[in-house]
Amino acid sequence: MSKHLIRGRGLTADRETRVQHQFNDNAIRYSHNLGQSAGMQRIGVHQVRIEPGRDSTTHHYHDADEEFIYILSGQGQARIGDEVFAVEAGDFMGFPAPSPGHSMTNTGAEDLVYLMGGERWATDLVHYPDLNRTLLKSHGRRTWIEDDAETELPPR
Repeated sequence: MSKHLIRGRGLTADRETRVQHQFNDNAIRYSHNLGQSAGMQRIGVHQVRIEPGRDSTTHHYHDADEEFIYILSGQGQARIGDEVFAVEAGDFMGFPAPSPGHSMTNTGAEDLVYLMGGERWATDLVHYPDLNRTLLKSHGRRTWIEDDAETELPPR
C-alpha cells in the first residue's frame, strides 16, 4: 500500500479527529486529515463532517492562506461576506487571500460532509470580523489580539 493513496473505505467515524473552534463553542467538526496522511506539507486537505445545527468555524478570512470547500453531501448555509447562500452536494467555494469572511452552518437534517483544503503558510493573519479579533500564526506559534487594542504605526 502506498502512503500516497488514501482509500475512502478507511475514512470511518472511529478514525475522525474532533475539532472545536477556539472562538466558537458551536463549531465542532469531525475531520480526516487527508493531506497529512499522504505526506503533504504545503497544502492541507481534510474531509470534514458537521452534525446538524453545528457551524464549520467562526466567520473569518486569511491574509496569506487560500482555501477551498467542496460539498460532498448534505445541506447547509454558507455565509460569504454579508450574504448567505444555501449550499448542497456539488457546490464549490474558493477563497483567495484575502477574501470576504466565510463560514458555514449545517441547516439540514443529516451530516454536512465536505472537502476543505488550503495553503499552509508558516505565517498568516486570520481575521474574525464578527469578533473584532485577529489570530497571528507564526512558525507554529498562535496568538490573538483584540482589534481594538491594536496600535497602528505611521507610514515610513
